[in-house]
Amino acid sequence: MHLDVTWENGLDLVAGVDEAGRGPLAGPVAAAAVILDPSRPIPGLKDSKQLSASQREALAADIRGRSLAWAVAWADHEEIDHLNILEASLLAMARAVAALTLQPQRVVVDGNRCPRVPQPVTAVVKGDVTVPAISAASILAKVERDAAMCRLDSLYPGYGFAIHKGYPTAAHLAALETQGVCAVHRRSFGPVRRCIEKVSGA
Repeated sequence: MHLDVTWENGLDLVAGVDEAGRGPLAGPVAAAAVILDPSRPIPGLKDSKQLSASQREALAADIRGRSLAWAVAWADHEEIDHLNILEASLLAMARAVAALTLQPQRVVVDGNRCPRVPQPVTAVVKGDVTVPAISAASILAKVERDAAMCRLDSLYPGYGFAIHKGYPTAAHLAALETQGVCAVHRRSFGPVRRCIEKVSGA
């Protein structure tokens, strides 16, 4: 079935929304919302995970330059710990939609859960593969979050945030063991929680 979520009769503004950073042990989760311009197509849009870092950077520049509107929003590590990662991701998505300078008539989101937004919203499983506006959002969210983790690497050296972006790699887990937990680690996540408990003797 063809799902037309880009443009209808030249009037239907549709925002694609996706997040990046649900799996890492540290840092914020990012979400992007993008309203594509049908008169300025962007070749090469696909799921951000199918692209190299340089491809994502180039496409992100095109998305910023050619879209009718785009926005990136965040939920930080404290909100993730307070709400849980799913609810924090949905909150970041809602913030991204609200931050758009041009408000859409409809919203389409990658996955199977919808953020609370004023517009009609549809969840599309594997939407980052099948819906160009969601692909654009996935690319923008990934690029912005990777940049944020590089900035955190300079503030919290020794963890390798610029390399693994906070994901639970062997190097990151080893750094947790030797350096302990830093301010931007997600304390509700198992490896971080266990590290805290080990130090405290709980």
